[in-house]
Amino acid sequence: MASVTSLSDSVQQQLASALTATRPEAAGADPLLRRSDRADYQANGILALAKKAKANPRELAAEVVAHITTGDLFKEVEVSGPGFLNITVGDRAITENLAARYADDTGRLGVPQARHPGTTVIDYAQPNVAKEMHVGHLRSAVIGDALRGMLDFTGEKTIGRHHIGDWGTQFGMLIQYLCEHPGELAPAEEVDGEQAMSNLNRVYKASRALFDSDEEFKERARRRVVALQSGDKETLELWQQFVDESKVYFYSVFEKLDMEIRDEEIVGESAYNDGMPETARLLEEMGVAVRSEGALVVFFDEIRGKDDQPVPLIVQKADGGFGYAASDLTAIRNRVSDLHATTLLYVVDVRQSLHFKMVFETARRAGWLNDGVTAHNMGYGTVLGADGKPFKTREGETVRLEDLLDEAVQRAAEVVREKARDLTEEEIQERAAQVGIGAVKYADLSTSPNRDYKFDLDQMVSLNGDTSVYLQYAYARIRSILRKAGEVRPAAHPELDLHEAERALGLHLDAFGDTVFDAAAEYAPHKLTAYLYQLASLYTSFYDKCPVLKAETPQQVENRLFLCDLTARTLHRGMALLGIRTPERL
Repeated sequence: MASVTSLSDSVQQQLASALTATRPEAAGADPLLRRSDRADYQANGILALAKKAKANPRELAAEVVAHITTGDLFKEVEVSGPGFLNITVGDRAITENLAARYADDTGRLGVPQARHPGTTVIDYAQPNVAKEMHVGHLRSAVIGDALRGMLDFTGEKTIGRHHIGDWGTQFGMLIQYLCEHPGELAPAEEVDGEQAMSNLNRVYKASRALFDSDEEFKERARRRVVALQSGDKETLELWQQFVDESKVYFYSVFEKLDMEIRDEEIVGESAYNDGMPETARLLEEMGVAVRSEGALVVFFDEIRGKDDQPVPLIVQKADGGFGYAASDLTAIRNRVSDLHATTLLYVVDVRQSLHFKMVFETARRAGWLNDGVTAHNMGYGTVLGADGKPFKTREGETVRLEDLLDEAVQRAAEVVREKARDLTEEEIQERAAQVGIGAVKYADLSTSPNRDYKFDLDQMVSLNGDTSVYLQYAYARIRSILRKAGEVRPAAHPELDLHEAERALGLHLDAFGDTVFDAAAEYAPHKLTAYLYQLASLYTSFYDKCPVLKAETPQQVENRLFLCDLTARTLHRGMALLGIRTPERL
């Protein structure tokens, strides 16, 4: 199926031709097209062109209009204000364009892929081995998964990297305890996610208690760290048990979150351990990093602390150990050289912004990041409770992610059960998972990533307002209408005049592809959620004002069913890009 040129692009192209015909020196000028309250589109580029040509803007706009032929595409063009062009698109053009999208059997709705896609390595969903996932892990996973879905849709090649915390001094304590208490962890294939976390919690608490109370054990644990870092076979085998057990748990949580995590994309801190000495050596040899008080550091003139002293990025500690900077820099080398990334995207807490600013600048100085590679930290805000403070339990503890997701599903079940008419209890529970998890994801994604947001389940599962439940019910309503239509099939009739509500819905449907590309380019999933919410709202207005099954003529019934079906397909595709399900019945 060939891609479909959007109406805005078609208008833009014809306006550009009219501009060039009016003023040959304007060849290649941008008409600066935008949606308008007074017309379908408004062109503002005339003002800039008039200033450059030292001409009267309104007179120049009138000249441009004289070179535009009205017809199927341009129903009306008028000069407005100081020299704007207000453009109304013809009904036939809207219906024919949507019909071409409807005919696309690939599921892309006629949206083309990028002509020159790149390769984005996206670092997201980064839990820690041997530790429970909590509410703080939610946003990286949800935002990262949505960005990946959007980028994939545009044609970008994406490679996931889950930079899990699987290395460090705490493993000396855990491994030494396991060495002295064999059998505490069952083989990973013999446990489920809940059992895996229970086992890990038990071992962690027991080893921590022993570490804090027994100096001899503490010394043995420290020696075990050295053994781990030096690659001791027995130590690595015990460490692998913790990693495998943790993965069982991770997968159970991500499955509940309705996310696919690929095992080959779980590349933790340990994967870069062997390359960190070389990273340090190269930085020192190039003069990018220098020795200061025994440590290998990178200084930045513009980054200073409270005492106005430069804040360094520590690559290697004075005792020879490596920290996060070394592993992140080694990861950059791997992702650029081995994975051939053109973009490095990190979905990491905004509080890590300074760290990544220094890491990226260091990599640029070393030549590992160049003009052909872009690095971006998609810093995200904090999940807040109803009191506006970081989300905690009543006891002041960090909220377990599993508990939060379970509660969301439970609340959603209450909403679905209240509305359900012909669903069995099993179907209610299935829909509740789709609605509840979708509600959590949508609330996160509909907020600009760099902002904090309040976690309010009552609002999230509400049928009213900007929620995923509102969108899911809109989709389910459309599917119900299409079932009631029976043998009457949707069909486009370009010869029909459109009601204003049909025009508004049609123009918005046509903007889906442009919206996805813009949202992906800006790493802004909230722009896609805003589009989908407006789509559902415009559909509601259309449904209220334009009878579908009881329309005046058979052709009008078919045409309105066609608009319904295309709306459903667009909602389904858009929600899927965000990682949210759209149940057929609710």
